[in-house]
Amino acid sequence: MTDHISVSRDGPILRLGFNRPEKKNAITQAMYAALVDGLIEANRDDAIRAVVFEAKGDLFTSGNDIADFMSGAGGPGEGEKPPVIRFLEAIATAEKPLIAAVQGPAVGVGVTMLFHCDLVYASEAATFHTPFVDLALVPEAASSLLLPQIAGHHRAAEMLILGKKIDGPRAREFGFVNEVLAPDALEDAAFGAAHAIAEKAPAAMKLTKKLMKGDRAAVLERMKEEGVHFAAQLQSAEFREAGMAFMQKRKPDFSKLG
Repeated sequence: MTDHISVSRDGPILRLGFNRPEKKNAITQAMYAALVDGLIEANRDDAIRAVVFEAKGDLFTSGNDIADFMSGAGGPGEGEKPPVIRFLEAIATAEKPLIAAVQGPAVGVGVTMLFHCDLVYASEAATFHTPFVDLALVPEAASSLLLPQIAGHHRAAEMLILGKKIDGPRAREFGFVNEVLAPDALEDAAFGAAHAIAEKAPAAMKLTKKLMKGDRAAVLERMKEEGVHFAAQLQSAEFREAGMAFMQKRKPDFSKLG
């Protein structure tokens, strides 16, 4: 367990919060493990009717903590899946409704995890950025499958190929945000929805979500495929150039690569 993920109960609602504002809520392997534990608890505990993802500070999350990932801290034991993989699988197969309250900028997995949520509420301060290609990486969390399904291929290309940052109203047009609200109205909207869900017939609710989501096999398979390419790109000359450019605060030069 880590203090960087807050876990609490609001009656029948499980609250999972990013709580590392001093590091822009960058997600470590230990944080992923804590999120997995929470999602497993939600599946097992009949008293939990919905899960709300939230965050402290100005950012929802800046995505993966690259330094933590490269160090191997909090990584899997022999024969185990990495916590990030277990989280992606857990969020894709969650049985209870998932709600996100996005109070600020979301980057990388902070965006792609939203494609697995059932309801997403965003503050007017929220933005959504998936700069995978800019970092010489590929999409993850089955976003290469899900975002085209949600938004259409051409809109998905704006985010996944161009790496364009979009605001809340545009994200609502794309179809992965339900409402854009004033910052002081965000929590009431998200938890109002969660408690409304909690009052409904639980078995019917779970079955309805299962029917809406359909067979998850294609989603899990795409996650595996993305993971293979993601791991390969981490070892590539392109990624080394992107990393050097980031540290040197310059634009990467990919002109001699490929």
